[in-house]
Amino acid sequence: MIRRLVRLQFPESFGPEFKRLFTERKGHILNFPGCVSLELYQDADAPGVWYTWSSWHSAMDLEKYRQSPLFRETWKVIKPQFLVPPQAFTLRPENE
Repeated sequence: MIRRLVRLQFPESFGPEFKRLFTERKGHILNFPGCVSLELYQDADAPGVWYTWSSWHSAMDLEKYRQSPLFRETWKVIKPQFLVPPQAFTLRPENE
């Protein structure tokens, strides 16, 4: 099992659209083979900063998702809005 934390920074004005896109696609991502959970967080002190937190059965499952048309289509919409490059961290729980 791995966890994936991704920090995304957009103009505040893009926040509602990003939240809509996430909500629209969340079910499809959760149905992707290997995806266990997916959550969205907004930074409490910086409204333009968002985090996604997901769990995957394996790094290979995550990579298959990242190569999928669903990911590429979503990325095409949000990438032009980034104020800074996203930061992604893949983590493995110590107790697993």
